[in-house]
Amino acid sequence: MPSSIAEIRLDLLNLPLKVPYKLAFGPVLALDTLMVTAVDGDGRTGWGEATILTGYTPETVDGCWREANAIAARMTGKDLEAAKETALARHGEAPFTVTALVTALEMLAGHPLLAAAERADAPIRVPLLAILNASDEAGIEAEIAKHVRAGYTTIKVKVGFELESDLKRCAFIQSCLPKGVGIRIDGNQGFSEEDGVAFASRIAPDGVELLEQPCHMDDWNASKAVGHVTNVPLMLDESIYGPREIEMAAELGTVSFVKLKLMKAGSLDALASELRLVREHGMTPVLGNGVAADPGCWMEACVAHALIDNAGEMNGFLKPHAALFETPMAVDAGAIVLPGSRPVLVDLAPYARERHILRST
Repeated sequence: MPSSIAEIRLDLLNLPLKVPYKLAFGPVLALDTLMVTAVDGDGRTGWGEATILTGYTPETVDGCWREANAIAARMTGKDLEAAKETALARHGEAPFTVTALVTALEMLAGHPLLAAAERADAPIRVPLLAILNASDEAGIEAEIAKHVRAGYTTIKVKVGFELESDLKRCAFIQSCLPKGVGIRIDGNQGFSEEDGVAFASRIAPDGVELLEQPCHMDDWNASKAVGHVTNVPLMLDESIYGPREIEMAAELGTVSFVKLKLMKAGSLDALASELRLVREHGMTPVLGNGVAADPGCWMEACVAHALIDNAGEMNGFLKPHAALFETPMAVDAGAIVLPGSRPVLVDLAPYARERHILRST
């Protein structure tokens, strides 16, 4: 077992993206990522990540940095369990920040979900979805063809911009889908209740696996209204933070899928518990964060390998110019390929806006 926490290194990174990531509330140009590295008295390490994005969490980048420093200062010098309890006490106020701190400790302790992937006898394959970025018809056709050639069978389509143009674009996309390839339509909270109901009731079901979070995360009445008229299965994402919201989704009676993200859960243990809870309520869990760097996506892929049976959404690591692993995660035939060993982080200094090392005294 690890000894007490001797050191916690905090890096606040800025990771510019190769292509702007289009969301209903605006394009994302770079990831603002907190990296936590925990070191015990014997020199063993574990790391965790939180990428802060407005609309995914109430936290701000500056607030995350202040909170991480304040919590880490109270964690150093404590044994592993006491350090975890210290961080988890702030989960309600700073879920992403706390998850970065706690998953670093879980990795340090050799969490079974990570250890199984680190010690695999052969590379592990985790199916992944692709993102459709094009908006014009020629670009859409070309991009779908590219994804199919690359082995993807699930493609994500963003909507929530303008009702009629979204419906027209989705209909064209559906007409381009080859047999065996489906789409997930992500509203990213972009629709009002009225437009969400209109979209869900007018979209044809052909090739559509699910419709994700069409209305605002806090508007449960809108989700209920959409669920009663939708032609395709409904999934909630941003509305879901933990067990309470999973229970609320089940109570609606119209939610088929629930998407979870490690960064919300607070810990790997909590994420595994929530995945089981979704299934216990007769819904299907989906896992993965499209706005995360390599460490968070690797952890989610390890969990998906053990606990998920559909395409993962942990593709955020493909978006920045810079990879944070010395040997970047490979994608082959529409799947992440985990090599069966622990990844090694690159030197984070070139990407760090802020850096702080806290040591026990």
